[in-house]
Amino acid sequence: MPNVSRHSSLTPAYCGRLSTSPIPALRLPDESMEPDQTYRFIHDELMLDGSSRLNLATFVTTWMDPEAGQLMSETFDKNMIDKDEYPVTAAIEQRCVCMVADLFHAEDLRDDDPSSAIGVSTVGSSEAVMLAGLALKWRWRQKLEAAGQDWKGRTPNLVMGSNVQVVWEKFSRYFDVEARYLPMEHGRYVITPEQVLDAVDENTIGVVAILGTTFTGELEPVGDICAALDSLAAEKGLDIPVHVDAASGGFVVPFVHPDLVWDFRLPRVVSINVSGHKYGLTYPGIGFVVWRNSEHLPEELVFRVNYLGGDMPTFTLNFSRPGNQVVGQYYNFLRLGRDGYATVMHCLSDTAQWLARELAGMSVFEVISDGSAIPVVAFTLVEGTKYTVFDVSALLRSYGWQVPAYTMPDDATDVAVLRIVVREGFSANLARALRDDIVEVLGKLDKTGVGGFSDEAHFAH
Repeated sequence: MPNVSRHSSLTPAYCGRLSTSPIPALRLPDESMEPDQTYRFIHDELMLDGSSRLNLATFVTTWMDPEAGQLMSETFDKNMIDKDEYPVTAAIEQRCVCMVADLFHAEDLRDDDPSSAIGVSTVGSSEAVMLAGLALKWRWRQKLEAAGQDWKGRTPNLVMGSNVQVVWEKFSRYFDVEARYLPMEHGRYVITPEQVLDAVDENTIGVVAILGTTFTGELEPVGDICAALDSLAAEKGLDIPVHVDAASGGFVVPFVHPDLVWDFRLPRVVSINVSGHKYGLTYPGIGFVVWRNSEHLPEELVFRVNYLGGDMPTFTLNFSRPGNQVVGQYYNFLRLGRDGYATVMHCLSDTAQWLARELAGMSVFEVISDGSAIPVVAFTLVEGTKYTVFDVSALLRSYGWQVPAYTMPDDATDVAVLRIVVREGFSANLARALRDDIVEVLGKLDKTGVGGFSDEAHFAH
C-alpha cells in the first residue's frame, strides 16, 4: 500500500487523528484540530442520540421551515440584550410581545404604540414563570404596605396543583414562597375551584391555573376558578389574582377553542406565560410573559442600564442571549398568521384525536386525554394487564419511538401513564406507523407472559 501523507487529499477521512489519537473528554486537548475533523468527531457522537422527530415525550418544537432555520443561523451572533446596538432585533422582540399580548386580549393595546404591551420575551416559560411569580410577590407586598400592614413577618404562599411543572417548585424555593399544592385524585388530574377556595388566605400572592397540563394536556377550569375567587372577594374582601400558565396551550386554545374564555377577558387574570418553543412552533428557547397592564408589573422590578449605549429598561433573570430565537418566532408569526396557526393546530388536533381513538380501540388501553384540549394523548393500561406502561415505553424505544411513561402527581401516584405529544412534523403517516408499532409491541408483551422490561419512569419536559 502506498505511503500517503496524512495531509494529502487522498487520505481517508477516518485514518487521521480521529482513529489514531485519543481525544480527551474532560480536559482541553493539547493539540488543535482541523474544522472538518472537529465537526466529524462531534457529529458522529451525536448520532448516538435519539431522533428528536421521534421524541414524543417533548413539547418542544423539532421542525421548522428551512427558511426559518436560515434566518436563525444568520442571527446567532446578535445579543438580545444589546438593544441600542441591534435596534431592529429589539423592535422585532417588542412586536412579538405585542402580538402575544393581543392574542391574549391584554388591555390598553394601541397599534401606534408598541410599548403599550406590557411583557418580555424570555428563555422559555421557565424564566417567564419566575418573572410572573416575582411580580405577584411584589404586588402582594405593595398591597399590604398600602394598607399599613407589615409584610416582613409573613410568609407569602402560592396556590397551585400538584400537577404543575417543576419550575413552579423552583420559583417557590428560590424566592421564599410557600407552595400550596392541591392534590389530584384517580380520574381527576386538574384542580377545582373548591380546592382553591379552601387553600387561599390573606398571604396568598396568587393562584396558578394551567392551560394544558404537562401530565395529560388537560385544561384547568380558569373561568370557574376566577368566578369562585370573584365571589370570595365580594364576600370577604380577599382579592386574589390569577396567573395562567399557558406554556403548552397558549398557542393552541385561541385557535382550536376560540370561544373558551381563559385569558385577560377574565378580569382576575393578571399575567400569562407561554412557550414559543412549544406550540409557538419555534426551536428551543423562546418564551413570553405578558401582563394585563402596567399596573401589574411593579416598577421596582424593572432595571435600567446605560452602559450598552442607551438607557435600556430590562426585566430578566438572565442577561446575554442570542437574538435568533426571537427572530425565529417573528418568522412564524408573519409566515403563519392567525389563519396559518389555526390550520396547523386543527391538523395536529385531528391527528392526536385519531391516535386516541385507535388506542381506545385496543383492549389494553384506557385513554385519559384524547387530544381534543391540546394535541396531547395520555393513556394507561387497564387493570389486570400483566405488563406495565414502563414495559411498553421500553419496547417502543427499540422501534425508535420515545414515548414517556411516568406516574401521576400527588395524590394519584398509583396511576402510571404513557403520553404522546403531537407536534408539527408528526404527520398522520407517522401516527399510523406509531399505531402499527404499538400493536407489534403489545403482541410481543402478550407472548412473554411477564413484565419487567423496565420499571424506570421517563418523564420529559
